[in-house]
Amino acid sequence: MKAIQTEKAPAAIGPYSQAIDSGAGLVFVSGQLPINPATGAFPEGGVQEQTRQSLTNAQAILEASGLGLANVVKTTVFLADMADFAAMNEVYAQFFAAPFPARSAVAVKTLPKGALVEIECIAAR
Repeated sequence: MKAIQTEKAPAAIGPYSQAIDSGAGLVFVSGQLPINPATGAFPEGGVQEQTRQSLTNAQAILEASGLGLANVVKTTVFLADMADFAAMNEVYAQFFAAPFPARSAVAVKTLPKGALVEIECIAAR
């Protein structure tokens, strides 16, 4: 296993890696909060702006591992409110092309730092 780390995405806020390259062809990207790595803050706006930032963070981590969003085979989207699903989905669709990765989307009671969305992914080499 090899840890993946980039300053183009927010640092881990706990005892975990931004991503792990399994060494077996898979890269596991930890859940990405919508934190702008330059400011340490969430973007202004709502779930769409936060979705964009979360996916931008995931993209930067994948690029640090030599991959891109086209390599993503599975995502999990955590929403603070399932009523935000359609708005999140609009932005999400701008980041991926067919064949789209498999995806789960779940509503959770709360997310770290009061985020509206968090997104994790698995990519294949």
